[in-house]
Amino acid sequence: MSQSGTRGKYAKIQTMKDVLPKPIHESYLRHRRQRTTQIILPVVLAVLLCIAMIVLVNIATFQWSGDVGRWAAISTMWIALPVFIMGLVFLALLSGIIYLLAQLLGIAPSYTSKAQDFVRMLSLRIRRAADATVQPVIYLDGIGASIKALLGRK
Repeated sequence: MSQSGTRGKYAKIQTMKDVLPKPIHESYLRHRRQRTTQIILPVVLAVLLCIAMIVLVNIATFQWSGDVGRWAAISTMWIALPVFIMGLVFLALLSGIIYLLAQLLGIAPSYTSKAQDFVRMLSLRIRRAADATVQPVIYLDGIGASIKALLGRK
């Protein structure tokens, strides 16, 4: 038992059941129309086309003394066709990237040499500025070392 003696009593959590109103502005209505015409309709048509092709293949194969081997070859071509199309798309993208990189290699050396010269000049200026900031300290340490050497201390 718990200390307060309220065993088994827990706080009840109430969920919110507010229903948000449907938006009625023009962009929402246009979205609803476009969803129907550009998403649902093509998917339904593709499904109907696939079902029609299945029915056609079944009728042609199993009736009228159809040739199963021929329809198997046709089905294999239909299965392989998307792979070939994606391969051609990939080949076109790869060719475009190769062409752009070849163009970039023709342009890049002049700009990279300018960037390299700029970085070299910048590093020399930074090194000079760093040397100039520590030069007084080195000079004073040199004077101190000379005095120690003259006085014979180590």
